[in-house]
Amino acid sequence: MIYLTTSVRQFGMTINGETVYTKNTLPVINPANEEVIAQVPHADENDLNLAVHAARAAFPSWAALSVEERAQMLEKFADAIEQNSEELARLFTLEMGRPYQGALQEVSGAAKTVEFYAKQRLPREILQDKDTHYVEKYYTPLGVAGLIVPWNFPVSLAVWKVSPALLTGNTVVLKPSPNTPLTTLYLGELAKEIFPKGVFNVITGANELGAWMTEHSGIDKISFTGSTGTGKKVMQGAAINLKRVTLELGGNDAAIVLEDADPKKVAKPLFWAAFLNTAQVCVATKRLYVHEKIYDELLTELVNYAKTVKVGDGMDPETQLGPLQNKTQYEKVKGIIEDTKRSGAKIVLGGEIDESKPGYFIPITIVDNPADDSRVVVEEAFGPILPVLKYHDYDDVIQRANNTIYGLGASVWGEDLALARSIADRLEAGTVWINEAQVLHPKFPFGGHKQSGIGVEHSLEGITEYTNTKVVMIRKNK
Repeated sequence: MIYLTTSVRQFGMTINGETVYTKNTLPVINPANEEVIAQVPHADENDLNLAVHAARAAFPSWAALSVEERAQMLEKFADAIEQNSEELARLFTLEMGRPYQGALQEVSGAAKTVEFYAKQRLPREILQDKDTHYVEKYYTPLGVAGLIVPWNFPVSLAVWKVSPALLTGNTVVLKPSPNTPLTTLYLGELAKEIFPKGVFNVITGANELGAWMTEHSGIDKISFTGSTGTGKKVMQGAAINLKRVTLELGGNDAAIVLEDADPKKVAKPLFWAAFLNTAQVCVATKRLYVHEKIYDELLTELVNYAKTVKVGDGMDPETQLGPLQNKTQYEKVKGIIEDTKRSGAKIVLGGEIDESKPGYFIPITIVDNPADDSRVVVEEAFGPILPVLKYHDYDDVIQRANNTIYGLGASVWGEDLALARSIADRLEAGTVWINEAQVLHPKFPFGGHKQSGIGVEHSLEGITEYTNTKVVMIRKNK
């Protein structure tokens, strides 16, 4: 089977429709065994300038195409992703660590996302048509979009940004995380066979490359997905020349389980709401609040189900959860576990890390009712450690759930849908699910409240983030 091979060929950047290599390179590490699997280009400022220049040169002719012509090329890009989905998924597993089937699901989903965007059209709206005036509103592209993608969803988050940017007539410079560059470089290879030169550029480099992009005078828009701390730096850099920004940042999502929920029914979906992708999801459940009447039973069901889930190398077909993607994240989660132990909180599952074996593996760890001000509750761990918290009063739990700088997602679980909806309406988050979590679709706007971001992705609202609103007013000769 294709995903059992571990060899990786050399990849180059895509600049102005050409494959570009650099003298200096960056290693790509397989998080399951800490082995270097590839070297990729390490772009410097000159490489960035070349990419931006190519994108700027290509912009006028690309923007001048009809939206139908641009959409046709997006549809070809979607087909190319699907046709190469197995190889993309294999690279995904090697560099990111997610089990192959989950990687393949993301890649196929990314192809469908591109296809969805290819069918979207922003409306032209007549604001006034009277004897004296005709007024029309429509949307124009911004120019060059700088797209900065994180390591946890390297394919889907790339196309979330590329698709609306290209559809609306922008050209792009796409930068993946230095931890997961292979799949994005492959997307660049596919794209250069479809789009005109300079329209779709991919560059790879270390973290300073993102900072150079946010300050670059030739980039008109930055779309960034990542941590809140880095998002603040992106906003500061973009302020130099008032770039437009879309920021999808951190989250510390709360799930509230009502007293009428069935512990046997909700334990499994709650587990995956928290631990999918080894909990490396911005909208993962990171704080689980359970009503005291069912707390003990649900905690037991959750622990029992967690014990059945296999953690291991994503190349093993039986693996359900892989390693953390990188050592920095591994050390952070390890520190939170150590702090949890020092605090005296009860760890009912996991918590013991076997450091004698290679790989950034953290066992599934569940903490029984830690203090609200503990690190495991306050911080976004972005790893497989879940605090389960007891409550008895709905007003109190809503206040506790909202007591965070974040506001990305949340969920409510229970049989009384009217009660669940009333609680959902009071939660300070961009998306609130009832009896499910992490369900996203490009037709639904997705964005955060508070320090979880600025702007939205997806939907027509998200597409307009890559445009200027333009009004043309005509005084009639009457």
